[in-house]
Amino acid sequence: MTIKHSVILLRHGQSTWNAQDRFTGWEDSDLTSIGENEARMAGKILKNKNTKIDIAYTSLLKRAIKTLWIALDEINQVWIPVHKCWKLNERHYGHLTGLNKLEMEKKFGVEEVKKWRKSYDYLPKPINLDSNQWSGYDDRYKSLSNDKIPYGESLKNTVARVSQFWNEYIVSDLKKNKKVLISAHGNSLRALIMFLENISPKEIENLDIPRATPIIVKFDSHLKVMSRNFL
Repeated sequence: MTIKHSVILLRHGQSTWNAQDRFTGWEDSDLTSIGENEARMAGKILKNKNTKIDIAYTSLLKRAIKTLWIALDEINQVWIPVHKCWKLNERHYGHLTGLNKLEMEKKFGVEEVKKWRKSYDYLPKPINLDSNQWSGYDDRYKSLSNDKIPYGESLKNTVARVSQFWNEYIVSDLKKNKKVLISAHGNSLRALIMFLENISPKEIENLDIPRATPIIVKFDSHLKVMSRNFL
């Protein structure tokens, strides 16, 4: 089959909670200066490849939004339409939100924490509704009913909402031959790739999405994945 369409995927640069090794999820952690530089380098990669974008999508979290801004600025395409969607948010880590990963490894073991982070089925306990990290208190989600705001998610849950996003928005863009850039998060992009490539729950545990490294996914005319590579 001939390659007919492509999408560029971009994980955000380093955030403040990345730097502190904390479970971040829906916490709106900002980019560090390192993260800003990483986003700028991602933009330079796009520029060196003479990348043209028609439309971009990102989550409602500033680390992904700012990474997109910086990358688009590098390629002088800040004028393109940008749409923000909560379904591209990072996986919600529930009661794990804010905990230090290294401390948890010392307490519970490396393999247990790896299961929390990488497995398909692990569902954290719900975040405490008294926590200031619960997203129900955040104005950006006020249009969502409480039953749509997660209290904690497995990767399986994340795949469900990210696949809905893909079918609702990206499929029609690609059918119109638009060049699409998606700026999101490690787990929301893992979930998207799992859905698109029909990766098994066991195999997905070994997929890592590096920060601020553009990935190009190419499709045939039936939107079947033909290849996935770093730019």
